[in-house]
Amino acid sequence: MGATNTHSSMDEGDGQTSQSAGFRTIQRLSQRLRNWQEGYDHGRNATAAATASSMSDAGAGSSGSGSGSGPAANVQIVVRPRDNAIVNVRVWEVEYVDEEVEGSSTRQDSSNKGPNTKELEESEFCLMTKMACGLKPDSNSQYEKPSSVLKLISQREIGTRGGGGFTSHDISNTIHHFLPNKMTVEDQYFHKAFCGTYSTDGDYFLSACQDRMLRLYKTTGKRFRLLRTIAARDVGWSILDTAFSPDGSCCAYSSWSDSIYVVRLFGDSDSHDALMLSPTQSRFCIFSLVFSQDGQEILCGANDGFMYLYDRYSNQRILRIPAHYTDVNTVAYADNTSHILYSGSDDGLCKVWDRRTLSESDPQPVGVLAGHQDGITFIEPRGDGRHFLSNSKDQTIKLWDVRKFSSEDAQEETRQHVASQNWDYRWQKVPHKFREATLASLKGDSSVMTYRGHSVLQTLVRCHFSPTVSTGQRYIYSGCAEGRVFIYDALTGHPVKVLRGHRACVRDVSWHPYKTEIASTSVCMVHAILVTILPDDLKSCVYSTVGLCSGTMVSPRGV
Repeated sequence: MGATNTHSSMDEGDGQTSQSAGFRTIQRLSQRLRNWQEGYDHGRNATAAATASSMSDAGAGSSGSGSGSGPAANVQIVVRPRDNAIVNVRVWEVEYVDEEVEGSSTRQDSSNKGPNTKELEESEFCLMTKMACGLKPDSNSQYEKPSSVLKLISQREIGTRGGGGFTSHDISNTIHHFLPNKMTVEDQYFHKAFCGTYSTDGDYFLSACQDRMLRLYKTTGKRFRLLRTIAARDVGWSILDTAFSPDGSCCAYSSWSDSIYVVRLFGDSDSHDALMLSPTQSRFCIFSLVFSQDGQEILCGANDGFMYLYDRYSNQRILRIPAHYTDVNTVAYADNTSHILYSGSDDGLCKVWDRRTLSESDPQPVGVLAGHQDGITFIEPRGDGRHFLSNSKDQTIKLWDVRKFSSEDAQEETRQHVASQNWDYRWQKVPHKFREATLASLKGDSSVMTYRGHSVLQTLVRCHFSPTVSTGQRYIYSGCAEGRVFIYDALTGHPVKVLRGHRACVRDVSWHPYKTEIASTSVCMVHAILVTILPDDLKSCVYSTVGLCSGTMVSPRGV
């Protein structure tokens, strides 16, 4: 972090170093901030405003709370570069921002049709997310949660953090101010890129392209380093999905083929293990696949409406379940136990299955979740066994609680709406009825929350929860058909960041498990210039790009 450029009143003859002077400055700023907050607590608004004004040459103002109930009692200091700052000049200014996501409360107050968060605010998801990301103090903690980054640093340096380091709450609360906002292009291809995923530990990144190549990158340095290029086998049209094994030693991939393939990522061996699924129809593909937690089984969703379960130890398909009436676009395990399965289809329904009671003779789901008005493109489990996200062609993301299933009437309502659709999302524009201003919830919609703003066109666009370690899963992020990456605040429904850089559809996005970096994989046919700040004059060319957006509080690093 760059040092704060604050003039000290100490004499030139004083023996204190500039480093200790900077430390005392942070302490004084923290104390003044504490006094300013206490002034608000006692209603001394004028005194507090005067104290805040004395802390910044540029001045500071207090923003209203997200609920619009008056001035916020807690304000934070955020260090930012001035507009005229360059790479090697550390010129910073201090300003106040609301504790809530910057801009989200203003957007909500100014709009008469903001997201409906009534059910979300009463849900367990809201409470647990606030606890996880530090918005609600931990009842077991003996220390009060700091309200600013400077206070966190100051308390850590003087030893009042109760352990000498930052807690997970502190980390999440800090990352909240430094979401990804700069872009670099890590690689570029001459064909469309459909998949891009970080490994569980974040040390590797795997991409899949229409040129039938899997590319494995090492991500621990400043830039992605290409380790290996693997030619996929038996690929029809393109590689459609990839998945890391739990131990990260191999990956599985699928295409328009009767088999899925498992390939080892490390070592000299270049063997591909073909896992035969033995479908009954000739034109067959797997749209989605995922490993179980122990790596023994691979769950697949196919275009024939069936779910397939393959056992790697016995080397055979062990289940073929008629899950939906049309394409199964996405499948997932609910949590690390691998007992509960999710599936989503073009029929607009999300189904929940219990692996322990699943059989081909009587394949009954545990429950069905209805509320979308068009097909499901992706499902992302939260990992707690209770909540998951679904992305849909009706241009929405929905948050679900699997303890609240939909009624038969609600399921029929969804089926009728989906059957009435007469547009093809692959090449047609979004119908007017799916635009945000006119889209109303279906009768019986059992979702907890709906998120709108991104565009789902051309391909099966994916969405995810942000990482637990760094953000407490406070955010939901998604690709977009307009070449953008949307980051939503899961607690308000508003987009807090919209990352631009691609010229066409971003299908896959992956947030580094520990760093503030998002890798976006685009199917666009454009050339993105290798810079950190997004350029305005991208030139047309026949390239696909893998972009990397990272959060930073300093000027862009040199390229």
